[in-house]
Amino acid sequence: MELTALAVGVELLPKGRIIYYSCTDEDLKKGDLVLVLGEFGLEVGKVLIPPRIIKIDEVGYDLKSIIRKLTPEDEEIHRKNLKDAEEASEICKEKIKEHGLPMKLLHVKYMFDRSRLIFYFSSETRVDFRELVKDLAKIFKTRIELRQVGVRDEMKFFGGIGLCGMQTCCSRFLRNFQSVTLKHAKKQQMMINPAKISGPCRRLLCCLTYEYDFYEKELEGIPDEGSTVIYEDKTCKVINVNVFLKKITLLCDDNEALVSVPFSYFRD
Repeated sequence: MELTALAVGVELLPKGRIIYYSCTDEDLKKGDLVLVLGEFGLEVGKVLIPPRIIKIDEVGYDLKSIIRKLTPEDEEIHRKNLKDAEEASEICKEKIKEHGLPMKLLHVKYMFDRSRLIFYFSSETRVDFRELVKDLAKIFKTRIELRQVGVRDEMKFFGGIGLCGMQTCCSRFLRNFQSVTLKHAKKQQMMINPAKISGPCRRLLCCLTYEYDFYEKELEGIPDEGSTVIYEDKTCKVINVNVFLKKITLLCDDNEALVSVPFSYFRD
């Protein structure tokens, strides 16, 4: 018997991963602010997926419960935390510059009960921020947490325009990153030109994974471009593979006319 639960999908960081929490209030709506227990303690999250029945085994982690929807008093505390976090961000930027640290501050967040102040940053190198933490702890009189994120996560905070001319997927709708390798580009018969297959984050385009499964299925058993095959007792070189027309162009060993062969020839 499958275990199910009524749950909502909650965002704890802007454009961050959606985390499911069990709930008993079926009236929760998209956009509602709720109090939950996060990785570092009590946090305010935004409901992005309204209450729905989910299979617990498919979630992959233990479901925590929504503590409550924010009350007017909670909302006042939350507004103050947001305002103070903005001020903390400016102070931290000054301290980073003062210490000459090679890091870029991305986001600052207070825990709801102000038990911890978290600074999210990116850097291309390892950063010794011990002195920075000491300064911040003296100023804010609370526990300081510095969390380094990758360049893909950095793009989530800043946003940008992709090669397609649209807003980057990560800053628009993409919540989780999949591993992207050159095999995704090669399978889709793209030229391996870093400028053409890399995003503003200088990493391989996330969208290379969107159509990969289609190419993987359609090209199953089909020889790659540049490979050698036997066709009608002749040794031929694969010149072109057209996944949409489902045809392969061959140049046989007699170097005569090119031959167009359907995919079905290599699957029968």
